[in-house]
Amino acid sequence: MPLADKISPAPLEVRLAGAITALPGLALLVLTVLLLVSSSGETPQAGNNIYAEVAYYVVLAAATLFCAAGLLMGKTWARSPAVVIALLLVGVGWYSAGPASQPLLGVPLAVIGVVVLVLVFRRPSRAWALGQADDETEEEAAERGGAAGRAARRERDEK
Repeated sequence: MPLADKISPAPLEVRLAGAITALPGLALLVLTVLLLVSSSGETPQAGNNIYAEVAYYVVLAAATLFCAAGLLMGKTWARSPAVVIALLLVGVGWYSAGPASQPLLGVPLAVIGVVVLVLVFRRPSRAWALGQADDETEEEAAERGGAAGRAARRERDEK
């Protein structure tokens, strides 16, 4: 199946949230490479398994990038994980800027998290997630089961 067939319609806010969500995933990959390079000449020490740490960062980066790709392709399942990632970024950013006294790291992280949250909770994004028709309210869309309910109704009507 061509990639164009896998891309679902979604508002610009959702696509932007996907692009911004990819930034922390890419940063984790860069951190992983830097970690590998910086530890390549060191002798192994007990309790210091660099490969486990690298594997952990790779899994986190892959999950974040998978979620970002889902938003970029207009998949509604990616919205909730994107909210979780954004909330984690806000928390890490707050801690980095405040108690850790690293505002140059913390403020951009918090800003990225807040921007993603705003984008995925704007009205067009909510309507997209609910599968809301132009002539119905959010409450009506939620009562019929959102996008899944709309798809089920469409299947019933086709029979």
